[in-house]
Amino acid sequence: MKSVLIIGMGRMGRHLAKKMQELGNEVMVVDKDASIVEGLSETYTDSHIGDCTNENVIRALDVGNFDVCFVTIGEDFQSSLVVTSLLKKNGAPLVVAKAKQAIQMDLLKKIGADEVVCPDWEIAEKLAVRYNARNIFDFVPLTAEYSIYEIPVLKSWVGKTIQDQDIRRKYSINIIAVKSQNVLRPIPGADYVFRADDHIIVIGKSSDVFRVASKT
Repeated sequence: MKSVLIIGMGRMGRHLAKKMQELGNEVMVVDKDASIVEGLSETYTDSHIGDCTNENVIRALDVGNFDVCFVTIGEDFQSSLVVTSLLKKNGAPLVVAKAKQAIQMDLLKKIGADEVVCPDWEIAEKLAVRYNARNIFDFVPLTAEYSIYEIPVLKSWVGKTIQDQDIRRKYSINIIAVKSQNVLRPIPGADYVFRADDHIIVIGKSSDVFRVASKT
């Protein structure tokens, strides 16, 4: 269980707070809009009204005691910069901030953000990859070259084992899980027999994965 502070209760902030709480974490939410905080007070007992561009508000939150602080302020990027800077100045160990543009990401990193996320970019990238190539159901980027992908098995693999197909050598991808009927089986053994409805979760270079996916 982690102690989490979320500043800015717009759409992303609310979704993040909900999920972090569902995962068993202690969540404090803060927004300067009293009506928003009042509407969330029954869900989050630790909810506060406050303008976090004011350093006194940041100090009162004792931000150094949180495992992670999220800055999910929506449209006011200047406020996001100020809040991120004040969090680091006052001892927040890990600050994750939201950006909408590349220049915002650069500025947030320069003033101390430990990590910057750009939800619009990430969604656009996933959609582009998913619909650019055949049969890519999901992917998680790891580096410029490598990603994790979910793809269906080739028809020629059905009824045969991972070892039979010698997948790592022939296709330069590594299977890290098999998903069948929405049940995930991590790290399948070499004797696993493929079924027609299987999806495989693989790690590899995009070009190698796309080459396999194009054959399904």
